[in-house]
Amino acid sequence: MDGIVLFGGSGTASLTMSVAAELGIKVGERRVERFPDGETSVVLDEPVRGLDVFILLSTSPSVNDNLMELLIFADACRRASAEHITAIVPYFGYARSDRRDSQRAPIAASLVAELMQCAGIGHVTLLDVHAPQIEGFFRGPVDHLTAIPTLCDALAKKLTPDTVVVSPDSGRVRSATEYARRLGLPLVVLHKRRGSAHETTVTHVIGDVRDRSCLIIDDMISTGGTIVESVHALRDAGSRGEFIVAATHGVLVDDACARMAGAGVTRVLVTDSIANSDRRCPLAEVVSIAPLIAESIRARFSGPPRT
Repeated sequence: MDGIVLFGGSGTASLTMSVAAELGIKVGERRVERFPDGETSVVLDEPVRGLDVFILLSTSPSVNDNLMELLIFADACRRASAEHITAIVPYFGYARSDRRDSQRAPIAASLVAELMQCAGIGHVTLLDVHAPQIEGFFRGPVDHLTAIPTLCDALAKKLTPDTVVVSPDSGRVRSATEYARRLGLPLVVLHKRRGSAHETTVTHVIGDVRDRSCLIIDDMISTGGTIVESVHALRDAGSRGEFIVAATHGVLVDDACARMAGAGVTRVLVTDSIANSDRRCPLAEVVSIAPLIAESIRARFSGPPRT
């Protein structure tokens, strides 16, 4: 792993240290400061000239602060003559703004991709991004990792034989199918009708959940509204077992944990793509993605040298 340096953002310090330990390297020295007026300063405390730089930083809440930190980080590396800059963004903020839902609406995910490239980022690594087509917003290479195998390994001993895997909507069917295949469990799909930008109603439960436990999967848990609505629909369809939730990103805002607990969810598995998910939610169990990220970095250097 000679010739590379791994930096971590202020919100991903623990994850960065875990990745560095997996790789057998040290974390790059840097200083990140926030000024009273909200400005962010990033100073590199070691040279990066001619090196491959990896910046590990989730643009999680506060999304705008972390996004600016990532852009300023990349600009600092570019101006310090880094050979190549890779941004590892386990949680990609603005991913839900991947298309226009009205004539005068922005596509914020495309704008963020342009900003990252303008800052000097040449390669991007994402993890279970909300809309896979976001890869097309980047002109350079994108590695799209998935935490599904990691989460399935953690789930395998926690589930009863009567469990079914539940996709909370049609957009998660592909992911739910992969969970079901790896865990050897049946698949159930919830069909929704959207009433407004913030309101949906489950109209059909496709599959048999009677007297079964349910594993509800998603790419992220934000307010917990989708999970709560899913639990209610599954109960109405006859589910009488345990409700477990698995998601890659534990955003967990606006009392999401309390809402899920009130609905009957007993366990929530998330990764450490967003720091401190377990502190915000007593139900949460955190599974580390450090080995997955470390392997993606190793893979970059296992082939022929870049020209």
